[in-house]
Amino acid sequence: MDERELQIIADTIAREIKATPSDISLNEARTLSEQVRKRAEEMGVKAVVAISNRTANPILVECMDDAFIASYDIAVSKAFTVVSLKMSTAVLKPLAQPGGSLYGIQFTNNGKIAIFGGGEPLRNQNGQIVGGLGVSGGTEEQDTALAAYGKELFEKGKR
Repeated sequence: MDERELQIIADTIAREIKATPSDISLNEARTLSEQVRKRAEEMGVKAVVAISNRTANPILVECMDDAFIASYDIAVSKAFTVVSLKMSTAVLKPLAQPGGSLYGIQFTNNGKIAIFGGGEPLRNQNGQIVGGLGVSGGTEEQDTALAAYGKELFEKGKR
């Protein structure tokens, strides 16, 4: 191989590496969770915040004092769902209702699919999913607002 061919290969590898999404880091997850918890406190919500990586595995789960016990599994499920299906749980909800194109999906994946608001996929500057955010503890509207707030903060930081 000559030098030109080696450079072409090196450039191709560099493009592939750049195009491959990375996971949200633990430090990014901690910062995001802290901001979402602060907003939840302002709203009077005792939330559980779950953040998964791009393979839908949890990397951080934080429970505010006196949060509902059930909110733990729900938040983790929302973080799993948004990465697994590449959409927010608020968008999924109408699709999973009777007559919807994804009706019954909540019974797949060992019951880990959440079909109500409070989950948002987290994307990098290239639009690739690098993690998922799940929030549970308030009403569906409160959880949805908190997750949307977290997504907005995360994506602003990626620009």
